[in-house]
Amino acid sequence: MGKGTSSLEGVVMGELNFYRGKRVFVTGHTGFKGTWLCRILTEAGADVTGYALPAPARPSLFELAGLEGQMTSILGDIRDRANLMEAFTRARPEIVLHLAAQPIVRDSYKDPAGTYETNVMGTVNILECVRQVPGVRSFLNVTTDKVYQNNEWVWGYREEEPLDGFDPYSNSKSCSELVTHSYRSCFFTGQDTGISTARAGNVIGGGDFANDRIIPDCVRAIQAGRPLAVRNPHSIRPYQHVLEPLFAYLMIAQRQYEDPGCAGWYNVGPDECGCVTTGQLAELFREKWGEEFHWINQAEPDAPHEANFLKLDCSKLKAAFGWRPRWHISEAVEQTVEWTRVWLAGGDIPSEMDREIRLYHGENHQ
Repeated sequence: MGKGTSSLEGVVMGELNFYRGKRVFVTGHTGFKGTWLCRILTEAGADVTGYALPAPARPSLFELAGLEGQMTSILGDIRDRANLMEAFTRARPEIVLHLAAQPIVRDSYKDPAGTYETNVMGTVNILECVRQVPGVRSFLNVTTDKVYQNNEWVWGYREEEPLDGFDPYSNSKSCSELVTHSYRSCFFTGQDTGISTARAGNVIGGGDFANDRIIPDCVRAIQAGRPLAVRNPHSIRPYQHVLEPLFAYLMIAQRQYEDPGCAGWYNVGPDECGCVTTGQLAELFREKWGEEFHWINQAEPDAPHEANFLKLDCSKLKAAFGWRPRWHISEAVEQTVEWTRVWLAGGDIPSEMDREIRLYHGENHQ
């Protein structure tokens, strides 16, 4: 098949088959996670409308993914409530997946006000749409593992821990959680609309071109033919392939559509083996790449504060839905390397994305 026409036929089963013909509204669809999510949904047969600013990075994964013409893509600012409401009313969604955000910790130090406006008022705006436009059965707010008050504990955080992120990004996402909790309690109790949040860890995968992220920095270092400078190699994070949380989001959205009693606040992260240091992740990428690539420790003594140790306890999600993470961190990096090789060779990105989706989803249903 040609570019942009690869099909997941034969793989669309289980929770993906549920989405065939469903009207789904995705905020932040031009971003890294949003693009992968829309690729899954469009190939599953959903009627997808996306609302987001233009792709935040160049190259643009959204453009590479062959989604133009496969969905309704509306360029707009999540802070513009009137424009968002107009797009939302036209789409008449049944399911809403809220991914739009300012997602970079270091950028939040440069523009804290803009970060709060996007991440907090953006959540208010999309929930106002859900509240005022009839027909929504399922709403999922995608936040982050950084919403918790981080005490640098060696054990994973549970959903009942205090929400009090330190930096403007993390704190704004804590606020986004609280906004969602309030709207659920005040406006959706006893209603047929499931309202949930999902707190995912750090994701990796092909097509992430953002600044200040370790895997994109690896790729840029390879392109430039220079060593990668790792600024915080000893920080421990729960890394997972982007498909892990995306399929979890789709599972939560489906289950609460069918039964609003399933709604809640859920951690979505890897098992213990996926919690590695940034230096270990860079080393794993070096091993999988298999060519001349090196990284060096270049810690910044006066860098803005970022958490050193952070893990999630995902027992609630596992108990509620029988969910389990599928890919070990080694497999996640291997698939990321494969995607990167295809891209650097000028290959068929939609087909490569579908190959990874088939592999992940097929393994999950063996």
